[in-house]
Amino acid sequence: MTIPTARSPTEAEIAAINAQHLIETPLRPADLLFVFGTRVDFGERVDEACRLWREGFFRWAIVSGGVTPGSDRSECEIIAKAMTSRGVPADIILREDRAMNTGENVTFSLPIIEKALGLANIRSVICLGNTWTARRYPMTLHRHWPEVEKMLVTIDTFKTPRALWHTDAEFSRRMLNEWDKIEPYKAKGFIAEWPACEARDR
Repeated sequence: MTIPTARSPTEAEIAAINAQHLIETPLRPADLLFVFGTRVDFGERVDEACRLWREGFFRWAIVSGGVTPGSDRSECEIIAKAMTSRGVPADIILREDRAMNTGENVTFSLPIIEKALGLANIRSVICLGNTWTARRYPMTLHRHWPEVEKMLVTIDTFKTPRALWHTDAEFSRRMLNEWDKIEPYKAKGFIAEWPACEARDR
């Protein structure tokens, strides 16, 4: 369980998060969409995955996420079923239904991708997840799969503009929880610095 963050961000942290964490990448068609599982805002994640499919932004998808407390269905099952009900072909969606965190999303998914498609055949990946987690998705992927090009698409349900996240108490709590993980996770080898050449500051 995530421990709530009670502190307020400093002006320096706000500037750093907006510049370094809330990044965006030029979006172009990719070989694979990597949908990171979630218990919150999953409807918006499905909406975005379906939009990307309709607009031709991926050939294959993998949905990763296990069974979380309070549910008898995996995040993978819930999201993948919703995607297929909205028109994404079931046979292009790979499924990983054990992961309980972002690291496991990646490490459990890579063997599935290798078996079904071959990692060497995937040159580009779009990471899809929550705004506040942001670059930690591609940083985790980069730790375990540095060769592939990474793009990032994030979603949320906050009415507050992303650059003003610090003005919304809940948005700020979530953002700071994720921001505070970056350096410790890098130090432990859970994530790797995502090359600046692959991303531009928001």
